[in-house]
Amino acid sequence: MKSTGIIRRVDELGRVVIPIEIRNQFNIVEKDPIEIYVDNSSIVLTKYEQNCVFCGSTENLVDYKNKLVCEECSKKLNSLYEK
Repeated sequence: MKSTGIIRRVDELGRVVIPIEIRNQFNIVEKDPIEIYVDNSSIVLTKYEQNCVFCGSTENLVDYKNKLVCEECSKKLNSLYEK
């Protein structure tokens, strides 16, 4: 992990402001979902992006029974039933 040298305090509601430079770097805008992970003794924030349940791709997603599947995996699944 790389230190930014930026320090922020947690407010009385438990909030921390992500500096604008970091938000711009990761294209994070107001109302974007942020996923929170714990890695040993570190807290990791990640911009949440929906992805394919099979391969993790974030491109060309379609909804199938409330699950997201990319176009590539959808084709592979269809080929299983064509045999």
